[in-house]
Amino acid sequence: MSLIAHLRELRNRAALALTFIAIATAICFWWYDHGLGAFIRAPYCSIPADNRALGTGARTGDCKLLVTDVFGGALIRLKMAFIAGMVVSAPLWLFQLWRFITPGLKRNEKKYGLTFVGASSALFALGGLLAYISLKAGLTLLLGLAGDNVAVALTAQDYLGFVVSVLLAFGASFELPLIAVALNLVGVLPYAALAKSRRWIFFLTVVFAAFITPTQDPFTLLLMALPMCLLFEIAIQIARVVDKRRSRRAGIEHFHGISDDDASPLDASPSRLEGLDNLV
Repeated sequence: MSLIAHLRELRNRAALALTFIAIATAICFWWYDHGLGAFIRAPYCSIPADNRALGTGARTGDCKLLVTDVFGGALIRLKMAFIAGMVVSAPLWLFQLWRFITPGLKRNEKKYGLTFVGASSALFALGGLLAYISLKAGLTLLLGLAGDNVAVALTAQDYLGFVVSVLLAFGASFELPLIAVALNLVGVLPYAALAKSRRWIFFLTVVFAAFITPTQDPFTLLLMALPMCLLFEIAIQIARVVDKRRSRRAGIEHFHGISDDDASPLDASPSRLEGLDNLV
């Protein structure tokens, strides 16, 4: 294909991807009042009502967030609808991206690409799930530090920004072991280096989790660090298997370039017989 044809193909794929995202965003905009908003507010609503300014007194059952400007509600709803639309339509716009880059890939590269995309999506979803579970404990701890005589009134902008940052932090962090596997597959990061640095990897993982978690509470830190250490150990074992197969393949392919008329590179000199000195 010519450069113009490539640009035309990119334009068509990008237009389809944006169309899918726009449709999904519109659906999620409607969904916000039919479950999506309640799902996002659930960690905040699960903390004791005495710690919420809008959940005390006669209206204990209320669980509402504050909006401090005229356009705040519309912008928050649009923002959450767009983020949810990106997640919901991810298989469709990722497929358009895959169709654009597929013609330039070999068969084994396509296989590795599909495996990498599938594994990265699953790890990001796992990180997001653990982040959502940790939000309740993190918010209860942080808001409870203010004391029994203080009720917190969170704005919608602050709370939703906090939720998104926690989800992204967990999801992106769970991709790091997969990057280690990818570097091993291309021969940049061998198993020996990973195994030798195992203790440092686990220690730095805990330090990284302590810095990256927005809540900074021990429960959230452990909920991120322990699965990451497990994933890194799985990555190390995958690297071990890959390096063994690579060395075995290299040992076999060592003889492929030798002509049939050439002598074998093996040492053909006779070895000394055992017990020969006793016979003499």
